[in-house]
Amino acid sequence: MAPAEVVTHAVRSGELPLTSMASAENEACAVRSVACPSQAWRLQKVLCGRCGAGSCPSQTWRQRGAGRGGVRMGSRADGPRTSGHVTGKMAVFPWHSRNRNYKAEFASCRLEAVPLEFGDYHPLKPITVTESKTKKVNRKGSTSSTSSSSSSSVVDPLSSVLDGTDPLSMFAATADPAALAAAMDSSRRKRDRDDNSVVGSDFEPWANKRGEILARYTTTEKLSINLFMGSEKGKAGTATLAMSEKVRTRLEELDDFEEGSQKELLNLTQQDYVNRIEELNQSLKDAWASDQKVKALKIVIQCSKLLSDTSVIQFYPSKFVLITDILDTFGKLVYERIFSMCVDSRSVLPDHFSPENANDTAKETCLNWFFKIASIRELIPRFYVEASILKCNKFLSKTGISECLPRLTCMIRGIGDPLVSVYARAYLCRVGMEVAPHLKETLNKNFFDFLLTFKQIHGDTVQNQLVVQGVELPSYLPLYPPAMDWIFQCISYHAPEALLTEMMERCKKLGNNALLLNSVMSAFRAEFIATRSMDFIGMIKECDESGFPKHLLFRSLGLNLALADPPESDRLQILNEAWKVITKLKNPQDYINCAEVWVEYTCKHFTKREVNTVLADVIKHMTPDRAFEDSYPQLQLIIKKVIAHFHDFSVLFSVEKFLPFLDMFQKESVRVEVCKCIMDAFIKHQQEPTKDPVILNALLHVCKTMHDSVNALTLEDEKRMLSYLINGFIKMVSFGRDFEQQLSFYVESRSMFCNLEPVLVQLIHSVNRLAMETRKVMKGNHSRKTAAFVRACVAYCFITIPSLAGIFTRLNLYLHSGQVALANQCLSQADAFFKAAISLVPEVPKMINIDGKMRPSESFLLEFLCNFFSTLLIVPDHPEHGVLFLVRELLNVIQDYTWEDNSDEKIRIYTCVLHLLSAMSQETYLYHIDKVDSNDSLYGGDSKFLAENNKLCETVMAQILEHLKTLAKDEALKRQSSLGLSFFNSILAHGDLRNNKLNQLSVNLWHLAQRHGCADTRTMVKTLEYIKKQSKQPDMTHLTELALRLPLQTRT
Repeated sequence: MAPAEVVTHAVRSGELPLTSMASAENEACAVRSVACPSQAWRLQKVLCGRCGAGSCPSQTWRQRGAGRGGVRMGSRADGPRTSGHVTGKMAVFPWHSRNRNYKAEFASCRLEAVPLEFGDYHPLKPITVTESKTKKVNRKGSTSSTSSSSSSSVVDPLSSVLDGTDPLSMFAATADPAALAAAMDSSRRKRDRDDNSVVGSDFEPWANKRGEILARYTTTEKLSINLFMGSEKGKAGTATLAMSEKVRTRLEELDDFEEGSQKELLNLTQQDYVNRIEELNQSLKDAWASDQKVKALKIVIQCSKLLSDTSVIQFYPSKFVLITDILDTFGKLVYERIFSMCVDSRSVLPDHFSPENANDTAKETCLNWFFKIASIRELIPRFYVEASILKCNKFLSKTGISECLPRLTCMIRGIGDPLVSVYARAYLCRVGMEVAPHLKETLNKNFFDFLLTFKQIHGDTVQNQLVVQGVELPSYLPLYPPAMDWIFQCISYHAPEALLTEMMERCKKLGNNALLLNSVMSAFRAEFIATRSMDFIGMIKECDESGFPKHLLFRSLGLNLALADPPESDRLQILNEAWKVITKLKNPQDYINCAEVWVEYTCKHFTKREVNTVLADVIKHMTPDRAFEDSYPQLQLIIKKVIAHFHDFSVLFSVEKFLPFLDMFQKESVRVEVCKCIMDAFIKHQQEPTKDPVILNALLHVCKTMHDSVNALTLEDEKRMLSYLINGFIKMVSFGRDFEQQLSFYVESRSMFCNLEPVLVQLIHSVNRLAMETRKVMKGNHSRKTAAFVRACVAYCFITIPSLAGIFTRLNLYLHSGQVALANQCLSQADAFFKAAISLVPEVPKMINIDGKMRPSESFLLEFLCNFFSTLLIVPDHPEHGVLFLVRELLNVIQDYTWEDNSDEKIRIYTCVLHLLSAMSQETYLYHIDKVDSNDSLYGGDSKFLAENNKLCETVMAQILEHLKTLAKDEALKRQSSLGLSFFNSILAHGDLRNNKLNQLSVNLWHLAQRHGCADTRTMVKTLEYIKKQSKQPDMTHLTELALRLPLQTRT
């Protein structure tokens, strides 16, 4: 071993006494001259050590003084001493650290124990809201009876002000028409919610079906539409007309409409047709807003007529949706118009009003609308327009709706076209469920009437119409399900079992009933279907294949079985019967649409063997001619359903055909989405860490697929999501006590995921944690093998960190890894980490990107350096590099760093350095690392070490005071006051104020903080109170005199 190495080992092990360090270091210098790492702080190159040649390392960062080398801290090498005032020429203030008794300070700061009384109140106890109901007995007196009841869902008593029904809002409404209108609107919204309360959330609303119908039923054929051109008769001077002339004018306008003031637009594309319908809807609203009610009625009648046109039959369901939107708008406008007539300046119509609450004007207007509609000559527009304002019957009589519904149902019997008829019934059921969901008899009548006319679908009239339009029956029959499904859903909602059974039997008796059967399975409760699964399979077998394909029926059955379980004894037979039909399908699209549904049933009720068989069959059907390329959405659904039911990934990956199934996802974007689904399920459901080689190999392949999809165009959010998923996998891999295997896994992962920085960061943290687990197992006493393993972990981190792009990520990881190395007694490796961090500080840019925004980096640098200083307290000096060599190097870097002109961060950092050096001068440090000797053990309070420490403190103080002097400008006085008070507090906490010069400096700083009235008076008062309180402690009596010298100045 070289002499220098002997010295290093001897000092660190404690075998070499401190008194012999000088001679030992001289011997080391005689063998090899070592350059001091902090040469930047001196004017000439010096040798490291305390030998006579060159300056001592401790002289590189020192206060000015005679006979010393130059200093780069901006201090003068010589010059006269002046008074201690900080705004004058800088004087030399020697630093003396206060001796700290950390144990006593901890004891004095510990909170006083208070006995806890266990009562009813606890800050974390859930709050019980009590609703108070007060019933006034006598308005003149004050006596009232109050009953309180606790409720978990209590309406906030203050919320009534939001809907305008509180007394103050109602009172204000009598004088404010706008407030009255707002109160009426809120009341109407509340009433609409109450009207719909009979229909629960389990009832799928029409709005959910609307978009699907518009997307599914499209056409490329040309369409035509009749547009109302309008009549100008009677528009001028209408305000001056007598009432009788107004009526006559309106009748003439209606006659004018009947006589054909319309224009037919031909050869419209589907999008043009939709645009024209939307224009009509807007025209309706505009006409209503301009008080042209007759024009609005004309538009609605014209639109309703379009529903009798089946010239482009494939588009009829979408046309129905568009036209009924206009009818809904019209019905709402009429209802709100009549409702507004019932509101006067003193009251608003109650939520559940009766006809008696409506005034005569409202009733007369309502009757007028019904009379106008009754005069419409054609059946279909008369039916649709009356149905749209069905709710207005509430203003006329209590039984109005219940009387109109059967009549409207009978009107539909006059519609000859079965397609037009079934959609008319669907609209009547929709309106009926909205205004009177309890009147089920009319709904049932619609259903049974439909069954009576069902045979018309296969009659000659329809067949001839299809021949004319060139439409085949398999294309015609799918036009019925939207209307039929809605009718069946309305009837079956909360229907008794007997009614559903009767409906099913009636459907069963009809021939060619595949269409009915499909609607029954789509609308009836899943539990009802599941318990009769074998009956439905029997009915499906008997259906005619020509009209409605059987695979669609099996798909509908599978959707029900995914929601409800069939009898256990029938489950296998149901699967076999269904799959016999599904596997014979030749069209890949038909096949995958059915298979996708039945995969869920298989996963839910059977083992991996049956699932493997189904997946194999899917691969067999979808691989020829690369049919899978057209069915990625269905294949994705299959994967999602499989992983949703197999939470044990060892079982999932043991399914032989699972990975070959993944190979069908050839398109990269789809393949990545599937991989993300798999990893998301793994993170969500994997409870325990795993080392199963099957899982690891499969998921490494999945993660590699995700990683390889990253390129220069990948968005940051996508990278963040992929990194999150891969990190979740890495965290769940554990080989137990086989630490070497664990490290090998991390090495392999680093090579596989090198393009995702968050993954590399996670790997570094994982390796550091592995090193600490090794230390924990060995209880800090490493053997030769574990010491070598820990060094390998440290080397892994040291190699990986430079590949990261984020500079603060690298800085923090260097610091963290250095702490881990230090804890594992890898002192030279820890020094290497800390030196790397120091060398990286000059590269910190002025601005950094934080969440897409450029922000100044100085505050982040300050935070890092404060953490770094806390670590440097316990880092032992290297004998070859001199006293406090890491602190000196870091100070060199801080001095050379280019700071912002108006920034005080550099001085805040110097203040933190002063705290660090004060802690280093203590006889025993605040904290230690087990089995690592810090400088308090190495130097043992050596006077030379303390002298070098104090001189370094003085140099730092000089820099702080120099900066305070530069702030003596009007625009910087507030900063000067703040920094002065901060420096005062630092001296108060860490300095020995029994020293006269240091005491005088603190007084000067106190005056400086208050000089220009920039100090916060409250802060100054509390600081002075703290000093007086501290002066009462036995070793702090000298603070009494200091407190007398610290006056409080006012801003004046």
